[in-house]
Amino acid sequence: MKLCKSISFTTFAAMDSLTQIVLGAACGEIALGKKIGNKALLLGAIGGTIPDLDVFIGKLFYSNSIDIMTFHRGFMHSLTFAFLGAFIFGYIAYKLYNSGKRWNTTTKKDWTWLFFLSIFTHPLLDSFTPYGTQLFAPFSDYRVAFNTISVVDPLYTLPFLFCMIVVLFFKRTNNKRLIWTKAGIYISSAYMLFTLGNKMYMDSVFKKSFEKAGVSYIRFRTQPTILNNFLWYGIAETNTDYKIAYYSIFDLKNTTDKIITIEKDTIILDQKNADLKRLTWFSDHYYLIEKQENPTKIIYNDLRYVMLTKQDSIIAVMNFEIQKNGSRLEKKPTNSFNPSEDFFSTLWNRIKGI
Repeated sequence: MKLCKSISFTTFAAMDSLTQIVLGAACGEIALGKKIGNKALLLGAIGGTIPDLDVFIGKLFYSNSIDIMTFHRGFMHSLTFAFLGAFIFGYIAYKLYNSGKRWNTTTKKDWTWLFFLSIFTHPLLDSFTPYGTQLFAPFSDYRVAFNTISVVDPLYTLPFLFCMIVVLFFKRTNNKRLIWTKAGIYISSAYMLFTLGNKMYMDSVFKKSFEKAGVSYIRFRTQPTILNNFLWYGIAETNTDYKIAYYSIFDLKNTTDKIITIEKDTIILDQKNADLKRLTWFSDHYYLIEKQENPTKIIYNDLRYVMLTKQDSIIAVMNFEIQKNGSRLEKKPTNSFNPSEDFFSTLWNRIKGI
């Protein structure tokens, strides 16, 4: 089976940023809410967005599109950056805030703690998504990905957001601010624990499903589909193809019988090519190459992110056209389309077990 067109998720990326803003705001409240009130929420939210600035900073350091893409969730999402950033941004904020009537109302330690919490929790949360986060950069390029929660999951974000909005309406000295902040943290953390347990269950479901179908796989991975933690996607790699299946916790059976086969490409990648090697590293070596009529062009499909359609075909979310540009390779998105009503209805029906 060939892959269909790619699908654009610009709106979902914005929702991902909202999640990090909410988490950062909670960290700001924990660190300095008692002393500076709602300013702590704002500055915590700013701290929570700092790691994602690598999307823009990458464009300043690199001109190659592959380098820019793989720079994201690199050093600025690492534990090393969290420590360095906490001291740098904490010192700057302390110097700017601690003047005039505000002299000695806060300490350098307060600000360092605020930025450490808001920056550190960002890559920590990201590491539970399937995208992968280089927590140990620059010492290692290993991408930590526990694959337990979607990049965008409203059940994690919205209750947390509600709690933090409530906090805004209380004075900084009111103990209810801390109560509502902790409620948001506890609810979101409880949901995260649910995703961990669900991941273990889904691993067992897909393992049994592939074994039942007689699939002799080299490796397999599972992850939730977008916007939820109920419908999961599993991909198993064999010597000749990939086996793809979906399973919802609302399915009546404890295995899935519908398994889609995608044959591996017959194009042998030149692993000496640094750009192609980086692309395969980026996609955890789950990829498919499609040759085009123009022999200088190929389509690179990242098989970690595929969506099911009404016709049981597959839509590749991350889908790049690769072209030569001098001694380097460049990627550009293929013709994509925005999520339609059909996409959401198909997703919703499959979540319900239909």
